Amino acid sequence: MFYYLFYEWLYRSLQAHEESYFVKALNVFQYITFRTAYAAVTALVLSLLLGKPVIRWLREWNIGQQIRQEGPQWHMSKRNTPTMGGVLIIGSVIVSTLLWGRLDKLYVWIALVATTLFAAIGFLDDYLKVKRRQSLGLTGRQKLLGQLLVALLVWGVLYCCTEYTWNVNVPFFKATADPNPRTSISYIGPYLYLPFIVLVLLGTSNAVNLTDGLDGLAISVTFIAMAALTAFTYVTGHAGFASYLGLTHRPEVAELTVFCGAMAGASLGFLWYNAPPAEVFMGDVGSLAIGGAIGTVAVLTKQEFMLLMVGGVFVIEALSVMLQVFSFKTTRRRIFKMAPLHHHFEMLGWRESKVVFRFLILAILFALLSLSTLKLR
Repeated sequence: MFYYLFYEWLYRSLQAHEESYFVKALNVFQYITFRTAYAAVTALVLSLLLGKPVIRWLREWNIGQQIRQEGPQWHMSKRNTPTMGGVLIIGSVIVSTLLWGRLDKLYVWIALVATTLFAAIGFLDDYLKVKRRQSLGLTGRQKLLGQLLVALLVWGVLYCCTEYTWNVNVPFFKATADPNPRTSISYIGPYLYLPFIVLVLLGTSNAVNLTDGLDGLAISVTFIAMAALTAFTYVTGHAGFASYLGLTHRPEVAELTVFCGAMAGASLGFLWYNAPPAEVFMGDVGSLAIGGAIGTVAVLTKQEFMLLMVGGVFVIEALSVMLQVFSFKTTRRRIFKMAPLHHHFEMLGWRESKVVFRFLILAILFALLSLSTLKLR
């Protein structure tokens, strides 16, 4: 909105009549870096200002967190802490993106709609938990079905409405960045790419959901991951940087930088209230939406494999659950004291805050390593 108001309309209409410093200053609204920075600030301020009213509203409606009976017993003290705070994150991201982004770019709308739909699935899951007063909302199959439908929608829009390149971009192998179907060694076509998109979106959505088990853990790791994705999105949409770094240049994804910046800013704002001891939990409405947003951005920027490193903590958490389930079903033995992995360290005697900060350090390391690979192609 601000782009059209201050640049397309005000700057262009006044430019021909006067050359004041005010008019020249309006020119900055065309730059993605400027709008990304202020999208992050706007989302941060919105989440900070609206945090208290949202928490108060959740308390008034008695929307409290339901704790798993099989979880650590000391978590029972968190029972009835307001949940569904993810609406604060997603609302801030949507408003900020609409204010600072260019709304004529389809990829921005794909990211916004996909994130909103994932949030809707999480909202329904949280609502059922609160209504039933137990830690089970939607069944696993119901959630997976909803996530699958969103993934199919993303693929369908890319297939029908865009010139998406159906090559798999593999880090460290520059040749895989070639989008030409005739010359690319990694072109697999839209139909084989479909299960790849499904795997990425469902995997990231559920991985973030599994990580959301300690105060401040999931949202702090989200901030680091989204900050790294903001950098990847910017260089992918910038012709000069993409060419120099050997990335697939996709000018249509440039505006996603604004969306990523807004998500990073909203994450920081929510962390203000979610830091230990948490005043509010994001709930599935937040975790599923954040994971869906991360996965969607990775697909649109063709950084699906890099997502394994950018979201390394999320990957480790998800793998710990899969290994635990596989081991127990095949050998009746558990690898970890409890899964996801953060609970394992809690059971070893680590304080919750120590687990969170050490996982955060790990997330920063993964992000730095992922950014260091930009030139290693």
